[in-house]
Amino acid sequence: MDLRRLRYFVAVAEARSVGKAAERLRMAQPPLSVQIRKLEAEVGAPLFRRGTRGMDLTEAGQALLARAGEALALAADGVEAARAVAAGRRGRISIGYMFALANAVLPRLIPELRRSIPGIELHFAELSASTREARLLDRNVTVALCMPAINHPEIQVARVGAQPLMLAMPIRSPLSRLGAVPMAKLHGRPLIALPRPEQDPASSAVTALLRRHQVVMPIASRVETVHSAMSLVLAGEGLAILPACAKLGAPQGIVFRPLRDATDSIDVAVCWRRDSHSPLIRTFLKCAEKVVAPM
Repeated sequence: MDLRRLRYFVAVAEARSVGKAAERLRMAQPPLSVQIRKLEAEVGAPLFRRGTRGMDLTEAGQALLARAGEALALAADGVEAARAVAAGRRGRISIGYMFALANAVLPRLIPELRRSIPGIELHFAELSASTREARLLDRNVTVALCMPAINHPEIQVARVGAQPLMLAMPIRSPLSRLGAVPMAKLHGRPLIALPRPEQDPASSAVTALLRRHQVVMPIASRVETVHSAMSLVLAGEGLAILPACAKLGAPQGIVFRPLRDATDSIDVAVCWRRDSHSPLIRTFLKCAEKVVAPM
């Protein structure tokens, strides 16, 4: 059914006159009468009858009027919703995040997003090093907070901050008594390592740090996530070199110490598909830059 004819019908019903409705609609009376007749033909029943005070609604007309206003309101709401989504003022966004960033970023990022886009619908998914790329490419998440950035030709990356690398160890370790751990003290100690970067294993921030200081740490285990690494550290399986923000989610019994003479850090990035054009991504990026950069 043509929404324009519904508007004409509502105008005539409210004015109880084709002439007055035509004036309100700023159109000539004959075309309006034609549209009402076409609507009646479409419905298959008369919608108006002549009364003493003008045009009265038939029972069919009353039934249509009761729903026509709702239909027009829904259509207007739909148009406004589409405009709001296109302008980035409203919509749904699925956010993937690495566990290490959850406690440090989400408590500040979520309120910032809700302030910036009051009508936003947020969904969250925890990512691991082995799932983050696939979930972006499969469109299971709209954007991903990653550390380090994803290196893939179909994924766009924007650096929003960095986290210094620190040594995670059991509180009972002799190294925990040091304010900062010299790199030489790590030589020969077992390392709980995270997955290698997707494209170039040699580009790992931890690998580069150890190579530059000529320190060799045999890999005791390679795990998927920071919380798995901390669990093995707590179990005494080895040490882990992790981003500083991971200590916010560290279990009791693990301590973090800075590495002496090492200022290495790991990038925090927002990643999304290059062919994604949602205006919400731009707003998300601005909010992430605001809360991550000061960390």
